[in-house]
Amino acid sequence: EMAEYKKRGQCRLLVVAGCLPQRYHDELARLMPEVDIFIGAGEFHRIAELIASKPEGQEIHVARPEYIYGHETPRLHTTPAHVGYLKIAEGCFHPCSFCIIPKLRGRFRSRPMDSIVEEARGMLERGVREINVIAQDVTAYGRDIGVDLAMLLDHLAGLSGRKWVRLLYAYPHNFPEGVINAMRAHTDICRYLDLPIQHISDRILKSMKRGGEGRHIRWLIEKLRRDVPDISLRTTLIVGYPGETQGQYDELLDFVCEMRFEHLGVFVYSPEEGTKAAGLKGRVPADVAEGRRREIMEVQREISYDNNIKLIGKRLAVLVEGASGKGNLLKGRHEGQAPDIDGLVYINKDGAEGGQFAAVEITDAHEYDLVGKIV
Repeated sequence: EMAEYKKRGQCRLLVVAGCLPQRYHDELARLMPEVDIFIGAGEFHRIAELIASKPEGQEIHVARPEYIYGHETPRLHTTPAHVGYLKIAEGCFHPCSFCIIPKLRGRFRSRPMDSIVEEARGMLERGVREINVIAQDVTAYGRDIGVDLAMLLDHLAGLSGRKWVRLLYAYPHNFPEGVINAMRAHTDICRYLDLPIQHISDRILKSMKRGGEGRHIRWLIEKLRRDVPDISLRTTLIVGYPGETQGQYDELLDFVCEMRFEHLGVFVYSPEEGTKAAGLKGRVPADVAEGRRREIMEVQREISYDNNIKLIGKRLAVLVEGASGKGNLLKGRHEGQAPDIDGLVYINKDGAEGGQFAAVEITDAHEYDLVGKIV
């Protein structure tokens, strides 16, 4: 579709950038001769420079990703004004057998702490009230530059202004003790953690090359529940991984019933070209894997409803998003709900605008969403 603009004279150069050309640039060049420039995952900062060079023929710019942006890098804010994402590192050093990310994004590399804090300060000055800290693995932050995530959280919490700082994509193995202390010490750090564990069976975890064992995952979750009262935990699981037996799946299902996560998602394993898992034998039939996914999600639906019922009558701080599109209701999220992936709080009384914090008393609960009134 973009190439049609070239035919009509409305486009001079067509540029394709990101992970797809990083991985398949030669094949794409043959299939898409109308593209002028292919740019890999680590070269996107050169887009303006390469366009200005006015290439005469098709060019491919793909190298081992090393670049990482800083606070001075121009960015377009595409989320609502009061929500922002703050990427603190790039790449990954974990050898997970099912994942291609390290090959596409390069080695793990942390941003300097001063640069992250400066970017966060600018976000708050522009009206951002919720900073979602992201990376391929946020808990590995700083290991390559002599700092750690807890130190960064202390600095972010120290910035002026009311805010939420939320952690997403926290690898469970070698989880930093200081992060728990930071959550307890700073009210600005959300009592929320996205902790993708993938599975609980030791044999599956070993085949996945995740590091650690199921007992460590259990220990960490129990510690988080004990040391950070009212924490909301999100996780993701993979079912149908090659060789997953009915017994290993049952172990995972029992684990879900026992841990009662506030939020949980399940993926059916799909082979990714170029990964070690793609060559494993013992492929689980697609209908069996999908049945396992549906069963866990049905159990989780009931767990989520039970968890939400317990919130009725409580007063929660809610970040108001704005009109819900459902009658006169507003919508927002409490501390235990991340944007886009978790449920919402529907507010049945006016009195707040998007981007504001409001005290909301929960009056009703559904499977994933809540209803409340501003108090």
